[in-house]
Amino acid sequence: MQRHINLRQIEAFKAVIENGTVSRASEVLNISQPALSKLIAHLEFDASLRLFDRVKGRLAPTEHGMRLYDEVVRIFSGVREVENAVDAIRREEQGRLAIGVIPALANTFIQGITTGFLQKRGNVFCSVQALGSQWIVEWLISRKLDIGLVSARVDNPYLTLEPFLEHPLVCIMPLGHPLAEKTYIEPNDLDKAPFIAFPSDIYIAHLVTTMLERYRVAPQIVLVSNAAPTICEFVASGLGVSLVHPLMVSGLEHDLVVRPFHPDIFYHFQICRNTDNRNAHIVEEFVQHMRERASEMSNTLVTTNADTAPAEPQASKKRRTGRLLRKDAQG
Repeated sequence: MQRHINLRQIEAFKAVIENGTVSRASEVLNISQPALSKLIAHLEFDASLRLFDRVKGRLAPTEHGMRLYDEVVRIFSGVREVENAVDAIRREEQGRLAIGVIPALANTFIQGITTGFLQKRGNVFCSVQALGSQWIVEWLISRKLDIGLVSARVDNPYLTLEPFLEHPLVCIMPLGHPLAEKTYIEPNDLDKAPFIAFPSDIYIAHLVTTMLERYRVAPQIVLVSNAAPTICEFVASGLGVSLVHPLMVSGLEHDLVVRPFHPDIFYHFQICRNTDNRNAHIVEEFVQHMRERASEMSNTLVTTNADTAPAEPQASKKRRTGRLLRKDAQG
């Protein structure tokens, strides 16, 4: 007599496919091999489907078996989402913070910032999503996020946007690169040099391109990527040099050489949030913590690399100091 399929049968079926053998699946489920084989046999009978072929004493999923497995994975994924939602609701009284961050900062930067915050506020339930700026804006408006880190170009009348860590771009290069012998890098140093760039539709690329055109410099573009961590990885591998914001280097400080670039090309990110956020006090705490830690990280990166740079010739130092003093007087 045919019976209804039960959850234990589905768990046994899923375990066999994901672990490859009955023996490993039985270990995962903490039941005997005969008991697991019996569950599989009952499932096939109750479903009126042959889900496995017996090949040399092992179970190999059939086409029907794999189709069923796809559905099982989808359902179990939904169950996990429900469990996450239940956990989040349970912890609402303690505080909840949903963070959106652009891929450029979805490296050890956001990991370090969030970990440090949770060490101080362990009763807060945190989630972090790596998204494009426009998606972060949409998710903030729909209340899926509490705070976002977006690019400098984003604007939206429904949200509050604040500049975050404006800093001159730095030149990054592989360890042992000839330019590492210099105290700072200038436009002419990049002429015909292998260069890893951001796509032209990204604001930081616009800033760099404008500078290069002004100084009539033409680097050799060897690769383009819209992900800052990817650019840093390619630079570290020896493919070329690049110009990035210091925070984009987070996590690769010891795999790259970082040098100041003159003239300054200032770039900043933006903190984006709702004005009437229900978690306003937690968001404000996180923002303050993030500003402090980001400034420390950026300064440490630049200072550490400056310590490894060769001494700057006195004449060059005087010329550069003069340029900066004139800029300050004009600004």
